[in-house]
Amino acid sequence: MKLHIGCGLDTKTGWTNLDITPGDGVDIVANLDTDTIPLPDDSVEEILGLHVIEHLHNPLHAMSELYRIAKPDALITLACPYGSSDDAWEDPTHVRPYFVGSWSVFGQPYYWRADYGYRADWQIETVMLQLDRRIWASVPAEDAAAAIHTQRNIVHQQVAILRAIKPARPRERDLLEQPDLRLQLVNIA
Repeated sequence: MKLHIGCGLDTKTGWTNLDITPGDGVDIVANLDTDTIPLPDDSVEEILGLHVIEHLHNPLHAMSELYRIAKPDALITLACPYGSSDDAWEDPTHVRPYFVGSWSVFGQPYYWRADYGYRADWQIETVMLQLDRRIWASVPAEDAAAAIHTQRNIVHQQVAILRAIKPARPRERDLLEQPDLRLQLVNIA
């Protein structure tokens, strides 16, 4: 099974579509902030969430539930605005911004120094920062990376791909990894 979370009006054929609001093509109605997703443990092989995580008040609950239903080694792809972009802040329904380092919070090694009761373990496969091809195609990658860290509105969107690690890794600082960070040039309409 493939699960599309926060589908809204963009339901996908071949996917089980989940949203907080009932609608055409929505297969499961659930609130990712609070609900138990009505699917069995280890039943989902792939999860897609396009511009949903930034709307969640309780992302640790959501990521725990998604981990519960994910098969071992299942992939989750999450796209959202980059934290230093106006898109991350202007929409009043956005709850929090996400940066490259934000994704580590969903893996157990991050909790070497604290325990919030979170037990899911998502390992970062890659984080892609998408930049407007028209502006950045002729700029060296190191200059683009420097701009990302010092300026606003450089990144159009970020896409994180995480893998469900089952059983979960220990909460050990030595297991923390730097994400595989990629800059991706895209055509922005």
